[in-house]
Amino acid sequence: MAKEDYYDVLGVPRGASDEEIKKAYRKLARKYHPDVNQDPGAEDRFKVINEAYAVLGDPERRAQYDQFGHAAFDDMGPGGFGGFGGFGFEDLGDIFSEFFGGGFGTRQSHRPQRGADLRYEVVVSFEQAAFGLETDLTIPRTEICEHCHGNQAEPGTPIVTCPECHGSGQVRFVQQTPFGQIATTRTCTRCQGEGKTFDTPCTVCHGSGTQRKTATVKVKIPAGINNGQSLRLAGKGEAGYRGGPPGDLLVSVRVKPHELFRREGQNVILETSISFVQAALGDEIEVPTLDGNVKLRIPEGTQSGRVLRLRGKGIPHLRGSGRGDQMVHIKVVTPTKLTAKQKELLREFAKAGGTDLPDENKGFFERMKDALR
Repeated sequence: MAKEDYYDVLGVPRGASDEEIKKAYRKLARKYHPDVNQDPGAEDRFKVINEAYAVLGDPERRAQYDQFGHAAFDDMGPGGFGGFGGFGFEDLGDIFSEFFGGGFGTRQSHRPQRGADLRYEVVVSFEQAAFGLETDLTIPRTEICEHCHGNQAEPGTPIVTCPECHGSGQVRFVQQTPFGQIATTRTCTRCQGEGKTFDTPCTVCHGSGTQRKTATVKVKIPAGINNGQSLRLAGKGEAGYRGGPPGDLLVSVRVKPHELFRREGQNVILETSISFVQAALGDEIEVPTLDGNVKLRIPEGTQSGRVLRLRGKGIPHLRGSGRGDQMVHIKVVTPTKLTAKQKELLREFAKAGGTDLPDENKGFFERMKDALR
């Protein structure tokens, strides 16, 4: 079943502003939030709304969606972007605190944090960009420690609630000033905002909860992608912190120039040379295309600069069916060295057409006399 268009989910047009998208999301989130709406299916609809806002509420993701549609996020699992849209608990808290009393959005230093995004450039050939490919990328990234599963402590050793902040990760200080008492909240120095302490750190990650590893990521580059476009692989970036979702991997595509072809939109441009005899009398020649050599008919009387079209021999459309065309630019080559016989034949050709060319065997003064008669 085809996924519902994200713009339709939020009920906004494709040209909607960021503020219009945010406003539409808030209205729908208030309507379908499971704490408010107990109707069957409300929770599932709430997840779809979150997923749509995760894309359209982020300018970079929105641009990807506008270019590639849902294909830009094929690696996204059910619920999308870690279940909360991938835009972080802080953003979600800011929105829900406005109409759920602020409790949801309370800022605490020890809450889960989304992992950082990674950027990678892949270089492909002209043909690979045209027809697409699937390739493996080797990416160095931070992953959750397999030994302690991110708990930071050595497995089997106790993890206790921090006695200083009592698990909140923050400590409240009250200062007496000439203006009265001022209360401030600071990150707990004993647990560094974690809300927990342990005596025995993990022997593998040394208490960080993460490991630096090299991962192999499979990426599918769609047919028709252009130089400079990028793909987003959801959840393939750096590991999250304190149980947060991982970041994304942004793959930028660089297309190597081709020795024969260049691209204009979905069309392939090729320049080919023919002789003036072929141009005058017409001919059938072979020209290269992305699919191999094909026959091309040169019409009689073809002029230099004429463009001939090979339909369906261009670049596949990125979002849709069919392909562009190949445009063959004709260049008529004038010979620079002719034999005496060739010159004589051309003069006869010129005379037959009403053009009397000067005889190159006559001297300069003789030709001048002829011209003054």
